[in-house]
Amino acid sequence: QVQLVESGGGPVQAGGSLTLSCVTSGLLFYDHPMGWLRQAPGKEREGVSCISETRSETKYYAEAVKGRFTVSRDNAKNTLYLHMANLKPEDTGMYYCAALNPVRLCSIPAMEEKIVYWGQGTQVTVSS
Repeated sequence: QVQLVESGGGPVQAGGSLTLSCVTSGLLFYDHPMGWLRQAPGKEREGVSCISETRSETKYYAEAVKGRFTVSRDNAKNTLYLHMANLKPEDTGMYYCAALNPVRLCSIPAMEEKIVYWGQGTQVTVSS
């Protein structure tokens, strides 16, 4: 049974930082590009970041988070991370970890159509 379990969300003031973790099990983690998506209240879900499964671990970011968010992975721990710095109120939302189809490439556009496994989400709330 595949599981993706996010943690690390919570309330934070604008300008603060959080690090999200996504512990996975039941899948060949090192084979999958991995991504983070978020959904703000009343808005559509959007891709935030993606990291490839290759040795280069190429990273991709949505324009809104470039320079503030950093995605990383630890294949030995089957864990994906998202370090979020200089948080803004518009970063508020439910953050989801996702495993992409191993034969697909990381991308921010059209990320959802490549996802094979989802986490349950962790809430991030940024107050001004």
